[in-house]
Amino acid sequence: MSTGPGLDEKLLIRRVLAGDASAERELYDQHVDRVYRLCYRMANGDADLAQDFTQESFVRAFDRLGDFRGEAALSTWLHSIAVSVALNGMRNVKRHRERETELDGVREMGSATRHAEPDLKQRLRGAIEALPERYKVVFVMYDVEGYTHEEIGRVLDMPAGTSKARLSRARAKLREALAEFAGEWAT
Repeated sequence: MSTGPGLDEKLLIRRVLAGDASAERELYDQHVDRVYRLCYRMANGDADLAQDFTQESFVRAFDRLGDFRGEAALSTWLHSIAVSVALNGMRNVKRHRERETELDGVREMGSATRHAEPDLKQRLRGAIEALPERYKVVFVMYDVEGYTHEEIGRVLDMPAGTSKARLSRARAKLREALAEFAGEWAT
């Protein structure tokens, strides 16, 4: 049975809430690819983290499906859960990596090793990762995943204009972070 938005989606949700395992699988299959892509981007391309975030997003969604009011599309609701899971997960990863970095720094204190300048792709990835969360989420959702500002607004519970402003600020910060490569882009 193929379901789409509206009445079929509500029926599918009712079936899931009634304990129908095939309906649960159908709902998962309909949304897992886009949720995974969003988590993958939020996890800076780490497939293992993206898989964990995707799984956690669906666990939370199924636990809270009874609270879904239907005021927005189910996909919007799922994506808002995925963004929350990914942001919280990346905060935890960052804290863990900072602790590791502090320890790594201690071991290397006597070393005078110089690191080569990373290429543009690595610098771009790092610049995106360094964006403040509120800018990074909008940048990833809009420029990388192709969401509209209206969809981003619904997922993040903000006006579309705020999404546009945050995207503009994210792009400005990326231009600033990558300014030294500007000559390489000019023809």
